[in-house]
Amino acid sequence: MLSDGLLTELRGIVGPDDVLTSRVDLQTYAYDGYVARSMPDAVVFVDSTDEVARVVRSAHREGVSFVPRGSATNLTGATIAVRGGLVIEMARMRRVVDIDIANERIVVECGIYNDDVSAVLDPLGYYYAPDPSSGKASSIGGNIAENAGGPHCFKYGVTLNHVVGAEVVLPDGEVVWLGGKALDLPGYDLLGAFVGSEGTFGICTKAVLRILRKAEAVRTLLAIFDSIDDSAKTVSAMIAAGMVPATLEMMDNLAIQAIEASESLGFPTDAAAVLLIELDGLADGLEDMAAEVQAMCRRNNARDIRVVGSSEERIALWKGRKGAVAAVARLAPSFLLLDGTVPRTRLPDALRKVYEIGAKYNLRIANVAHAGDGNLHPFVLFDSRIRTEQERAMEAGMEILAACVALGGTISGEHGIGLEKLDAMGMLFTEADLRAQEWLKEVFDPAGLSNPGKVLPSRVVVAEAAHVS
Repeated sequence: MLSDGLLTELRGIVGPDDVLTSRVDLQTYAYDGYVARSMPDAVVFVDSTDEVARVVRSAHREGVSFVPRGSATNLTGATIAVRGGLVIEMARMRRVVDIDIANERIVVECGIYNDDVSAVLDPLGYYYAPDPSSGKASSIGGNIAENAGGPHCFKYGVTLNHVVGAEVVLPDGEVVWLGGKALDLPGYDLLGAFVGSEGTFGICTKAVLRILRKAEAVRTLLAIFDSIDDSAKTVSAMIAAGMVPATLEMMDNLAIQAIEASESLGFPTDAAAVLLIELDGLADGLEDMAAEVQAMCRRNNARDIRVVGSSEERIALWKGRKGAVAAVARLAPSFLLLDGTVPRTRLPDALRKVYEIGAKYNLRIANVAHAGDGNLHPFVLFDSRIRTEQERAMEAGMEILAACVALGGTISGEHGIGLEKLDAMGMLFTEADLRAQEWLKEVFDPAGLSNPGKVLPSRVVVAEAAHVS
């Protein structure tokens, strides 16, 4: 429980209406996109870096833990206050601070939605490349916390490749800048360590983002396959041939059916899988590249290839792909959405393993993937009202992650570790590895107050996982 003195102090910082303590209010902030729930002791709405710093200083002095939260689209439980304390709600901090076209930079507050950054830049002929499927609702601060990817990460990279500076409130309330507009700053790459740290090193309040000029031309294709294996082999073949589409997305039959039932956007419901392929660049030569991609798809048994002829059709296809999470929610009361990643050439093997695990646990699994970078997104469908079914789903999820590691991959491509994958960290790291990461955490947060209980498991769990393997 929080002391009356601390609550009074917090109300003095942000205003009496912006500190929530009633059980009804707190229940709204007890969960994110993961299956776990845990209520904070209070929710504090902040509107500026100064307010964040003052709230954090108060919490630090009292030894109270805190969790930064934006839109709570996180899928691993990273924004759940597992030890109570404060949820610091950042969603009001959505301002564009500066647009610097000459240096191809934009400075934004961390609560701004991902897609809104590109919307602001669009009239100027620029955009922000990272584009997670939740971009209409996910915030830049959350993208930085999890090092989010998205369809364009194959060609353009993940969030880390586009964040050049961050204003950060450290866990004791000190405000610092990591990086900045300039490139290649001397000293240790603290910004690189901060991106992907899931709020365990502090709270990002502003970010300097690299922006790109919009491509001169874009070509979109939908390749349709009667075999999931052929679609996966096509991806591997494209990579081996040196092709670098802007996006290379895969959806299987169950995902396609869910999308069509939800939106009726023209995806073929009888297909085993589709590849949504987008090429961008200079207009000169793009048609030749599109023809080369079509030939590659045909050599790998695509039954049909649609070349998108209008912006409306392109928008509809991407609406389907980016709406897959909401659409799949029609298929079962609950789902566990994973993001294990494998080397791109092992994608066919990984997908076969996913289906085998689904059959083993008697669970339906729908699949979409950022196929270009080997990032799988299996939706493990279950009913959370049936305890044994949820347990089977969690076991299947861990087995899928283990399969990704066995194929030379990793346990997360963009969702982060959060609570979901704590036990899986032992698949990748030894006790010594994790202790080294704990030391880094202790440098930023010696009191252990900033989003505790996330990313790093207890070393007992790690030892047990190592023993089992």
